[in-house]
This record gives sequence, structure tokens and C-alpha cells, in this order.
Amino acid sequence: MGMKCGFMIMVVVISVICVNVEAKEKLCTSTNKWECKNSIYCCNETISDFFQSYQFENLFSKRNAPTAQAVGFYDYQSFITASIDFQRLGFGTTGGKKMQMKEVAAFLGHVGAKTSCGYGVATGGPLAWGLCYNREMSPSQSYCRDGYIYPCAPGAEYYGRGALPVYWNFNYGAAGDGLKVDLLNHPEYLEQNATIAFQAAMWKWMTPIKKNQPSPHQAFVGDWKPTKNDTLAKRLPGFGTTMNILYGDLVCGQGDIDDMNVIISHYRYYLDLMGVGAADAATDNDNLSCGEQQAFNPTKADADASS
Repeated sequence: MGMKCGFMIMVVVISVICVNVEAKEKLCTSTNKWECKNSIYCCNETISDFFQSYQFENLFSKRNAPTAQAVGFYDYQSFITASIDFQRLGFGTTGGKKMQMKEVAAFLGHVGAKTSCGYGVATGGPLAWGLCYNREMSPSQSYCRDGYIYPCAPGAEYYGRGALPVYWNFNYGAAGDGLKVDLLNHPEYLEQNATIAFQAAMWKWMTPIKKNQPSPHQAFVGDWKPTKNDTLAKRLPGFGTTMNILYGDLVCGQGDIDDMNVIISHYRYYLDLMGVGAADAATDNDNLSCGEQQAFNPTKADADASS
């Protein structure tokens, strides 16, 4: 019996799978390496590039007047130092230079309005007196409401403190967690350390109050897309919505009231002093007013005021 030999030809098909890998976003470190590191936002100019010490002095020219409560407390370096961790997240570094300058003016507009001791015939005008206070001078209540997460610390008082004043134990606790500073047990830090006072204000600016709501930063720079309900409630990207987020119906939804207009006036005044021009705030569709907006988080008769 003979043996038959054959050859088996195997055809191997090699499939080449192409995976479309998106290029990673470019991370940068600013020329001021201490100020902004390892973030896409650090590819832009940093705050100290376009907002310098002399401009800070112009915006808050009366903060160290003898009649000011917080004489010697706030300074430019504390503001810049406080901003380091937030610039890499987009604070004052989002968009082009004009948007960056406008955001700093918007943030400081809130700060100036909430810490001002200016009045109608004040020297230099009422808008020159921002950063006059670092604490609430005559607290109307204890601002202590015990809760499971942030119970009031023995002996601590939670009246308004800081550059964008923080009220209530639960707000001190949340801000402290965000900053990794024990503000719940030591709320006094906000009136003892100007850097921490500015940091707490920036944390409020960059942090949404509730899930599915924008932060003031997102609402201002356009990183927030309003829902249909937002549009019906007349909440649109711009400065007006930053007031809605921070103050709700304490300021918004009440028409053309003084409390709202004072904040808008500070923003426009600071735009001018920073060289942007207040007229741009209107022509760029910044939606300055919140007078007709419904509040994101309406207050109730027994609501906890957060600002």
C-alpha cells in the first residue's frame, strides 16, 4: 500500500484594526510657572499677565481708607496666590484675553459690591470702596443650623466673612472641604487670612450649588447650555445668571431693584478700569440683568440664606 503525501495550504487572514485615538489635549505650564501648571487653561495668559497690581489698586482704591473696617487686609498678592489652584481649572484663563478679563471683572464685581462701604457722596464715588469689609459687622442671627454632615462647632460663629461672604455652618463646612481648610471649626480664618478669604470666594464662583446647575464661572464664560426650562425661566448665559446662582430671589426676579443694580454697576465700573469698556458688556450680549429671571433655588419662608 503506497503512501500519498499532500500539502495543506493555510491561508491566514490578518485583519488590521485601526483605532482612532483622539489626540490628547495639550497641557501647558505658564511662563509664570508658579501660577498655572499642567492644564489646558495654562496655555492662555494667566491673570497676572493681564491684571496687574496697579489695576487692583485702581479697582479698590479706598479699601485702606481710615473709615474702612478691613484696612491692610486685602492685597493684590493674596488675590493672585488664591487664584493659583483655580486658574488651572479655567478661572480667568478660559477663552480669549477679552473673556478672561471680563471674567475677572465679573468675579471682582460681586466681591466689590458685597464688601463695599461706599455710599452716594463717598470720596472717589460709591464704587471705589470695594474690599472695605472682611466680616459682617452686625450679625442678625447665629447662622447655626445643626446637621449631620456639618454640625456647628462649639463656640464657633458663622456670620458672613470673606471676599464673597460665606454664611451658615453648612456653607463653611462645604467650602472648607473644597479648600481642604477646616473652616467649620475655624470660620475665623476667613477674616484672618486674605488668601483664604479670596480662595473661598473663588470656590463659590467655580462650584455649582447643586448637581445639574451651572457654577457662576460656567454661566459666565458660556460653558453651560440652558435647558428648555432655563430658557422659559429667562436664565441665559451671562452676568445676570451669576447673580441668580449666588443670591437667587434675594436679588433676582424682582425687576429693576437697587440690590441688583449695585452689583451690575461694580462689574461695569471694573470693566472700564481694566480697559475692556463697560459698553462691551451690553454689546456682547452679556445678559447683565436677572430682574426677570426665576431663581434656580427659590427661597421659602424658613429657607437658609446662603449669602
